[in-house]
Amino acid sequence: MSYTAITKAINAQANPERAEHSMRFFKTAKGQYGAGDVFLGLTVPMQRAIVKDFRDLDMPSVLRLLQSKYHEFRLIALLIMVSQFERGDDKVKKHIVDLYLAHTKWINNWDLVDSSAHKILGPWLFTRNRKILYTLAKSTLLWERRIAIVSTFAFIRENQLDDTIKLSEMLLNDTQDLMHKAVGWALREVGKKDVTTLEAFLDNHAKMMPRTMLRYAIEKFPEKKRNMYLKMKHV
Repeated sequence: MSYTAITKAINAQANPERAEHSMRFFKTAKGQYGAGDVFLGLTVPMQRAIVKDFRDLDMPSVLRLLQSKYHEFRLIALLIMVSQFERGDDKVKKHIVDLYLAHTKWINNWDLVDSSAHKILGPWLFTRNRKILYTLAKSTLLWERRIAIVSTFAFIRENQLDDTIKLSEMLLNDTQDLMHKAVGWALREVGKKDVTTLEAFLDNHAKMMPRTMLRYAIEKFPEKKRNMYLKMKHV
């Protein structure tokens, strides 16, 4: 099990036609959020199968993958980190969290964040100080801000909603559509656990929420209630 072996396994399934589609889907053109990202054309199931075979890959090799220009290398690296985190003791978990936070510039697309933040950073912080999330939420780097809110899905799952609400308030004026979606998504999940908490947030903030964020947050509401909150945007 080596870096050479895993890169060989990845490259063997490269597909230029799928790669072109992925580059369009993940907005890699100049000026778009994924500008400059490069794809090999592996499907997610293909990548997960490789992760299963190489889940015990040594961490230096995992980090080499994470720092690759190829998107699939980076996703596979993060999924291996998730696997090792979930199976590790506290020493292993802390090491992985430290490496995760030290390499955020490589966790640079929404699927990379969404496949890892709530499975590594979120669980680690569940019984620990969560100050780092508020630092990340103030970052100039879009992906660090997304890591902050997506990490709270681990808390939402256990009915701890306060941090999601506080971070959502911090991120209300974020200019990036990908953050509007992420915050709205998190708020929607809060609503599944406690609709009163979500409604209290909306009553205070619906007027100033970006429309995409609001639409995501109220997606599970009955039509009448959705329309009520959407009309607040026009008052």
